[in-house]
Amino acid sequence: MTAAAEDLLLDVQGLSVTYFGDRPVTACNQIDLQLRRGEILGVAGESGSGKSTLITALTRLQRPPAATTGGRIVLHDQGQDVDLVGLSEEELRRYRWNTVSIVLQSAMDALNPVLRLGAQFADVIRAHDPKLKTGDILDQTVELLAMVGIPADRVRSYPHELSGGMRQRAMIALALACRPKLVVMDEPTTAVDVVMQRRIVRQILRLRHRLGFAVIFVTHDLSLLLELADRIAIMYAGRIVEIGSAEEIYRRPKHPYTRGLRDSFPPLHAPLRTLTGIPGSPPNLLRLPAGCAFADRCRDVMDVCRHDRPQLLPVDDQLAACHLYHGTAGRPASGADTGAALSR
Repeated sequence: MTAAAEDLLLDVQGLSVTYFGDRPVTACNQIDLQLRRGEILGVAGESGSGKSTLITALTRLQRPPAATTGGRIVLHDQGQDVDLVGLSEEELRRYRWNTVSIVLQSAMDALNPVLRLGAQFADVIRAHDPKLKTGDILDQTVELLAMVGIPADRVRSYPHELSGGMRQRAMIALALACRPKLVVMDEPTTAVDVVMQRRIVRQILRLRHRLGFAVIFVTHDLSLLLELADRIAIMYAGRIVEIGSAEEIYRRPKHPYTRGLRDSFPPLHAPLRTLTGIPGSPPNLLRLPAGCAFADRCRDVMDVCRHDRPQLLPVDDQLAACHLYHGTAGRPASGADTGAALSR
């Protein structure tokens, strides 16, 4: 389950993030993740599961009252191992955009509304290569926009003059301006229609193949990740409850929560069936139960789930935090259905 040392790009070890207020809330708790070079890792879960908190922690963009309270974010860059958690703001500038960049959820909020598109690209490019001439910067901007299907004449457009899909694609191009090794995408397709979602996904795959960068793609839409990601991490109540390949997550999900997410959307090529969904609501992070946080919503719940929190352990070719598998060599301890394979 671990990546070979030469292939490992990012190694997240025991990462915890807490929001400090009248009562501190831990939104990410002991997160362990590994990302290989050129890999697309999807992160899925309901709203409030901790996905966006994880992303802002990985990119060191969190602001008070949020703070990283434990763990390491080790970036393997040019033969060096760098813990991003311990870097100062000045030191981080060496890695932002050049090694790690981000595509935010709302392009209209991320792009400066009073600057033309070309000026915003020029700011990023010039900040990391001050010696470039204006003509070279313009040529590079046009090339970047062309990679995501935006015409050259849009360089002089303001963000409000672009469609929602075009703004989002411009953000992806901007994230690639300095040829990073890792692009973090925080629900980049949420604000666009389904047709544009698929177009953006195809462009991400094409650009990844062309440029070789790795992607962490965060979304609540598991069906989207099944098309895009190599591996998928499922988050619930601030913890990762399952990690596996997209194929395994779709055909043989191990955690009941993952199975519920999968069964909440209709397959395109399968007999008509009733969508089941997941009953109840996610728990209050201020009052998490002693055992499994999913216990109150789980149809496979056992007594042990109420008082003993399951650990993320290997189950076949996946990792799952579920008492159905502990100590049973990967076989359920009960007769619980672990999810029949669905035909695409």
